[in-house]
Amino acid sequence: RREPLALINIKKKNEETGEEELASRLDHCKAKATRHIFLIRHSQYNLDGRADKDRTLTPLGREQAELTGHRLASLGLKFDQIIHSSMTRATETTEIISKHLPGVKKISTDLLREGAPIEPDPPVSHWKPEAVQYYEDGARIEAAFRNFIHRADAKQEEDSYEIFVCHANVIRYIVCRALQFPPEGWLRMSLNNGSITHLVIRPNGRVALRTLGDTGFMPPDKITRT
Repeated sequence: RREPLALINIKKKNEETGEEELASRLDHCKAKATRHIFLIRHSQYNLDGRADKDRTLTPLGREQAELTGHRLASLGLKFDQIIHSSMTRATETTEIISKHLPGVKKISTDLLREGAPIEPDPPVSHWKPEAVQYYEDGARIEAAFRNFIHRADAKQEEDSYEIFVCHANVIRYIVCRALQFPPEGWLRMSLNNGSITHLVIRPNGRVALRTLGDTGFMPPDKITRT
């Protein structure tokens, strides 16, 4: 509902307003800026932890987060905010990355927590969550997509650069939805820990994928997918 026509009440247009008034109102509702979305997968974490609070970053994971933070800082962009999953591994990754981006505000959200977005097609044998998990997680992850991945607000004057630190399943689903690919294919992509995925959303709503799961800035011996 960010198409200009969806933001004005066409029914209220009468003979007195005319086409010129409608065109003026449409221009007022059109986005002018481009949004750059950087989706970061959390770094390697302790897989043996039973509860989320125990699934902290490993020493290698902390190194990976440092490398990701350094890479983001080296881009020389004015980042507007870092929105991150409230899970421990994403929060810790964010804290390390943010040291390289002083002054950038951090926002935690449950919407970006890991989960099962939609039943994958084709199915896989090594991962079969309960059916109810798709309904619970899927609705939340879809809400995250709708809430965060959209064209700029009409009031936004300059291009924006935003970082989202979350999880592989969430990022893969968001990429499929943003590119209007069948979302059931999300599990066909693979993302390294600490990787950077860059989406661009133009004022007209068109979306482009600049990079998917980039870890070219990490030494080969630091790259993992756990």
